[in-house]
Amino acid sequence: MERTLCGHSSRLIPHALGFAGFWPHGARSIRYPDRMEAVETRLRVRYAETDQMGVVYYANYFVWMEIGRVEFCRASGMRYREIEGDGFLLVVAEADCRYVTPARYDDEIVISTTLADASPRMPRFDYEIAEAANGRKIATGYTKHIWCGADFRPRKLPKEYWAAFGIKNENA
Repeated sequence: MERTLCGHSSRLIPHALGFAGFWPHGARSIRYPDRMEAVETRLRVRYAETDQMGVVYYANYFVWMEIGRVEFCRASGMRYREIEGDGFLLVVAEADCRYVTPARYDDEIVISTTLADASPRMPRFDYEIAEAANGRKIATGYTKHIWCGADFRPRKLPKEYWAAFGIKNENA
C-alpha cells in the first residue's frame, strides 16, 4: 500500500520482512516479533537540509523521525490532529540517533518506523533511515514519548486509541 502525502510517499511493510525482503543488498532493519507493521516513508534530501559540505545537518534526522512517526500514526488509522482535538499530546521525553553514514543533497531516503513499545503511558518508536537506491543504512534512532493532557500533565491514553497503537494488555 503506497500513498503520497505532502511530497513524501509512505508504504506499509510487513514487519517480518523488514528491509531484508525489500532492499537489494539484504540490508537489515530492527525487528520486533509480535509488533505492528513497519511504515516506510520516502523523501528526497533538500538543499536546505545540508551544510556547506553537502551533508545533511544532524538535527534534520530528528525532523525525519517526526515525519516517519506522523506517517506511522496516519497508516495506523489515526491522526495527531484528532488526538490533540481530544485533549491529548504526545510529548517527546527522549530522543536518540546513531549516525552510520552521511546522507547528501538529492539522495532519496526511506524512513522505516516501528512502534517498539506499545504503551498507553510511554510509547517508543524506532527508526531506520536508509538510502532508497541501495538500502545503505544512514542512521538508526528512537524516540520515547509521554502522553499528556492539554495541561502537559502525564495522562494514560484512552482505550479508544489502544488498537491503533497495538496496545493489548488491559493492565497496561
